Amino acid sequence: MKIIETERLYLRKLQIDDTKELMKVLSDPESMQYSLDPFSEEKVEAWIQWNIENYKKYKHGLWAVILKEGDVFIGDCGITMQDIGDEIVPEIGFHIIKVYCNKGFATEAALACKQYAFKVLHYHEVFSYTTVRNIPSQKVAGKIGMKVYKYFEKYGEKQIVQVASEN
Repeated sequence: MKIIETERLYLRKLQIDDTKELMKVLSDPESMQYSLDPFSEEKVEAWIQWNIENYKKYKHGLWAVILKEGDVFIGDCGITMQDIGDEIVPEIGFHIIKVYCNKGFATEAALACKQYAFKVLHYHEVFSYTTVRNIPSQKVAGKIGMKVYKYFEKYGEKQIVQVASEN
């Protein structure tokens, strides 16, 4: 079932059957260079299960990002509740398989998730955070209208938090 649809993409709930495809990004050292260590297959399955639990608890989580042309799985994107400097807030995150990067898919999916957060979930603000080294993700946040909110430390590294408010 499609949760969100854009011009080129649709987002649907992740399922355990997505493990192998999601591993293409979450297990890739280059794709995960700004995160913790690349994921094992077991960790990817746990990631999917965490999102399935989020769907039940919050009515959202990270969803599978599917390229309409060819019905191709290209990553995940969505809204999760995150602890950002002692605040639990809705955060837009994404992971796109590197052969699909730099084609505007992350921006397209993240913008749709921002609109969903405001119009469907009725959040008044949504956030994005990443290490200060992760310039590509910061650029996506900027493209969808997010502004720098604050900095904080997590996992022993400085993080930048960006925010968008409902207008």
